[in-house]
Amino acid sequence: MVMVNKVIVAGNITADPDLRFIASGSAVCEFTIALNRAYTRRQTQERVEETAFVDVVAWGRTAEVCGEYLKKGRATLVEGRLTQSRWEAPDGRKMSRLRVTAESVQFLGGRGQDGASGEAPSGGQAGPQEVPPDPEVQSLFH
Repeated sequence: MVMVNKVIVAGNITADPDLRFIASGSAVCEFTIALNRAYTRRQTQERVEETAFVDVVAWGRTAEVCGEYLKKGRATLVEGRLTQSRWEAPDGRKMSRLRVTAESVQFLGGRGQDGASGEAPSGGQAGPQEVPPDPEVQSLFH
């Protein structure tokens, strides 16, 4: 049986990321990426635009860098895996949440583009800037 859990999404950050530290001292950063798609319906030739919102969570050093450099509107590419949380609401309903756990994050565009402010992690070079995966992430989920 073959199993693959790999996600690659690129879009714009919808709001400034939420960076916090859990009791163990590990950083966690949560943000949402908007993915836009435009197409034309064959039957009516109507132009349709749709947006999907993808929740992302990053851990460790990746989380810290995302919290410092990602801002609302910034174009970002995230590589990671899908993770699902399940719980029961107080009223007894079964709840679940699917999101991307980031293993690699690239800041797209140069400094000052796409709503970015401040310098990029590489000292402000233009082009994609990658935040390497954090080995601590592996131990938190296994």
